[in-house]
Amino acid sequence: MAFSTRTIMLTGFGVALVAGLGYVTFRDDPIPVDYAEVIQAPLEITINADGQTQVRDLYEVASPIAGMAMRSPVDVGDVVAKGETVVAIVQPSSSGLLDERSRRQAEAALQEALAARQVAEADLQQARETQAFAKSQFERTQALVTRGVTSITRLEDDTQRLRVADAAFEAAEARIEMAKGSVERARASLLEPSESEGMEESCCVELHAPSDGVILSVAAISQRPVAIGAPLVTIGDAKDLELVADILSNDAVRLQPDAVAHVERWGGSDVLEARLDRIDPKARTKVSALGIEEQRVDAYFTLVSPIEERPNLGDGFSVFLRIVEWRADDVLQVPLSSMFRNGADWAVFVGNGGTAELRAVTPGRNNGQMTQILQGLEVGEKVVTHPSDDIADGVNLVERSEL
Repeated sequence: MAFSTRTIMLTGFGVALVAGLGYVTFRDDPIPVDYAEVIQAPLEITINADGQTQVRDLYEVASPIAGMAMRSPVDVGDVVAKGETVVAIVQPSSSGLLDERSRRQAEAALQEALAARQVAEADLQQARETQAFAKSQFERTQALVTRGVTSITRLEDDTQRLRVADAAFEAAEARIEMAKGSVERARASLLEPSESEGMEESCCVELHAPSDGVILSVAAISQRPVAIGAPLVTIGDAKDLELVADILSNDAVRLQPDAVAHVERWGGSDVLEARLDRIDPKARTKVSALGIEEQRVDAYFTLVSPIEERPNLGDGFSVFLRIVEWRADDVLQVPLSSMFRNGADWAVFVGNGGTAELRAVTPGRNNGQMTQILQGLEVGEKVVTHPSDDIADGVNLVERSEL
């Protein structure tokens, strides 16, 4: 039986329609993914740490005497010159008020000192008389020896007596001075504070700046009593800053001398540069926020960025440091998020013409974002980032940005 052309065309159209519907129904939809290109660029491995600035050389001015520190002549931020600017004034302590018992003891001490002075004066008078008599005896014996009336032995005896008398007279004079000093000391202990103020007004100790710089802190603005060695002001050069960061001890041992650190989050828009100066030789135990005991150590860095690039950065300011542990140029690398474990190996999915290709790779160092690829990829290839469990070798892929 012959079929008409129309029948054949309708039949062919129906078969094509059924085939198309079957393909659409049973085909695998491509999985939308994000790609990242394999690049060759510099890679840095850093140790991140919070830190703060501090003036390299601090000068603490302390009170050399016990007394009353006058109201501070300087304020925080004042510029001072070495040996010229008065940064603190201390008045020596005045005697306190005497209670009845102390007053009676002081009065008794004064009477005792006066009596001792009278005894010393009497001793001096006696020594003077003895000296005069010994001198006259010596002169008489000397004249007799000259005339041959007496012996040389008697002259020697009188000479010895004169020397003893002279020494006794000098000792008596010294005891007089000692007695006078005791009297003055006893009288001074009876002075009331109001009587000694006039004497102490000219005795204030002015302390000058030991170095050029600015006032970083003042212990107290108002007048107050201070003890010997009490801190008064702190001086330093706010432009000569160093950075100190608290890092784990096992991170510190991997840092090389003069390691570079990028200084961020200090308040300015530019990233500053610093270099490792030294690491404390002794670590300390510190409990982390999670309650874990850690061994931490302070690392000190010298700011090498010009002062013009860090205006208003001062002492005690907060900073964030990325300390370079390792760096290399022209490193083949991919995002760390593109890698996953495939058995005992590491692997990535490479987008090959819209199809996923499972590729084993050999990773190197990573900085938490990018990882070095030692083997398995080439520059310009595209890898899938954050691959889901639905992706397998040979699965169709479509870039999410093309949807």
